[in-house]
Amino acid sequence: MAKRDYYEILGVSRSCSEKELKVAFRRMAKKYHPDANRDDPDAEQRFKEVAEAYEVLKDPQKRAAYDRYGHAAFENGGGGGGPFGGGGFGPDFGASMSDIFEEMFGDFMGGGRPRGGARAQRGSDLRYNLEITLPEAFFGKTATIKLHTAVTCEACSGSGAKAGSSPRTCPTCRGHGSVRAQSGFFTVERTCPSCHGQGQIISDPCDACSGAGRVAKERTLQVKIPAGVEDGTRIRLAGEGEAGLRGGPAGDLYIFLSIRPHEFFQRDGADLFCRIPISMVTAALGGDFEAPTIEGKKAKVAIPAGTQSGRQFRLKGLGMPVLNSSRRGDLYIQVDVETPVNLTERQKELLREFEAEARDNSPKSEGFFAKAKKFWESLGE
Repeated sequence: MAKRDYYEILGVSRSCSEKELKVAFRRMAKKYHPDANRDDPDAEQRFKEVAEAYEVLKDPQKRAAYDRYGHAAFENGGGGGGPFGGGGFGPDFGASMSDIFEEMFGDFMGGGRPRGGARAQRGSDLRYNLEITLPEAFFGKTATIKLHTAVTCEACSGSGAKAGSSPRTCPTCRGHGSVRAQSGFFTVERTCPSCHGQGQIISDPCDACSGAGRVAKERTLQVKIPAGVEDGTRIRLAGEGEAGLRGGPAGDLYIFLSIRPHEFFQRDGADLFCRIPISMVTAALGGDFEAPTIEGKKAKVAIPAGTQSGRQFRLKGLGMPVLNSSRRGDLYIQVDVETPVNLTERQKELLREFEAEARDNSPKSEGFFAKAKKFWESLGE
């Protein structure tokens, strides 16, 4: 059976660039990878064709020979007489393809092979939940927090080795942190069992940290809370997280803020809302009262005669500060008209007299029941 054209297999033109060739290989290899096509018996063969095509075309010399002689350039005793005649795809093909897959799919398959040097690992990021009050969110503050975390070992400066000694390169993996084994067509790579992927072995570990390069310790930090922060704000402190292994960089610390409910104010962005009950007499005749503000001051609110329950009054610029700005939101005062309770007989008598003389004093109430009366009459017809 005649072999298919390598360019056709990869879906590229003969004039394609190296970049276009690499992109095409990545696309086709993912498409026909056996792990992604377990129900397709032909996928493995197509995957091998894609790998073989890219193995040839990625090499400038092999590609030139293929362009001139075609498949004959790589056949044993091929009539092309090219420089690759008699070479074929022997036992080294699987190993070379392992390098190709590592180059192309290192990120896709879980990361490429580590290359020499100590396997320092970045420390984990940490989360700290901090509750503050609404006035603290208004003014801003510097909070002191304590957390238990891993810090760099002072005895070994994070190397993990006892003073006077140093880590040595792992003889099993020669510092790579991984070893390879041939498995049929594929070359399988796994973490080195001797150094557990570190690439180095510590023969004489530090007594203080047992070779980890870090120890557990309680830390005290100062966290600056800016004025105007909202509930759920996240503050990142770079490098204040867990110390890395074997001298690796520290992670970050994330402070998640929550704001405790206030007895007077509810917040919506930079605006504040406050519900204040007023007497029926004040609502009917008008008047004024002093409302609290978030900074602890007083603000005068004038109530016009005939104010209805639920009406809002806007006090401009008395809300929360806008983060990283000189602006402030507004304070909205909502009045709730309170119905009198615990009336004396004299008070009840006065209210009955008022009701007897009332004319057009409750237009909403009178209007509603007038409509209701018409509704009932229409049902009776």
